[in-house]
Amino acid sequence: MSGYSVRGLNWFNALSAGANAVEGLPPSLKVADGALGRFIAVVADPQNRFPRACNGEVGLLEGWGLAKSVDDAITADQDKTQKRPLIAIVDVPSQAYGRREEALGIHQALAGAADAYARARLAGHPVIALLVGKAMSGAFLAHGYQANRLIALRDPGVMVHAMGKASAARVTLRSVEELEALASSVPPMAYDIDSYASLGLLWETLSVQQIEQPTAEDLARVGECLKQAIEDIGATDLSNRLGAKNREASSRVRELLRAQW
Repeated sequence: MSGYSVRGLNWFNALSAGANAVEGLPPSLKVADGALGRFIAVVADPQNRFPRACNGEVGLLEGWGLAKSVDDAITADQDKTQKRPLIAIVDVPSQAYGRREEALGIHQALAGAADAYARARLAGHPVIALLVGKAMSGAFLAHGYQANRLIALRDPGVMVHAMGKASAARVTLRSVEELEALASSVPPMAYDIDSYASLGLLWETLSVQQIEQPTAEDLARVGECLKQAIEDIGATDLSNRLGAKNREASSRVRELLRAQW
């Protein structure tokens, strides 16, 4: 499986060992119910019928598949006092760019996934996103960003941004080197986890021994962190992300909007 990341798959397999796999989903979507909750991961599928979604991108099948897997959990638990946690394992390089994707409504597929996660959170399901690799662009918005708590592993390969460096450089009419220099002084432009954490969006960051293939100690540490995150959740909104120094302008805009409306 060279040529694309297998981090998400490896972490899914390790964390969901012994769990009950959910069938009837695309091969690029792994879902399993375990003691901790429902684990969900988008993974590479070289045989994907949509070539633009072969390398772990979130495309049409993945967007609708995510929506279904989350919706099924909401429906199954709607009469239960305790809703099962949903744990999104995030290693997604992008949404799937292609003419077919655009023509067949990838915007609706990804919106359906984001909506399902949001409805699950509002219905009382603890939603946790574990970032083990790239969390890029619309793929992250559809898979993980609606979580009550975001946890990131510390590694240069764990990155969060609206687009890849090469694409961002083209859009801003800069070289990649110039973009990196700009990012060093403007945290929202940066890709590294520390810059992202400075925006107040991460609940926790963790260091592990082997991020590509977790050890037993790595699994124990991450598993304990996931449990603590689930127990820490009180409200169903995302107000815990506000208040960071590098988001003062966002907080000010919210205050002005509330005053006017």
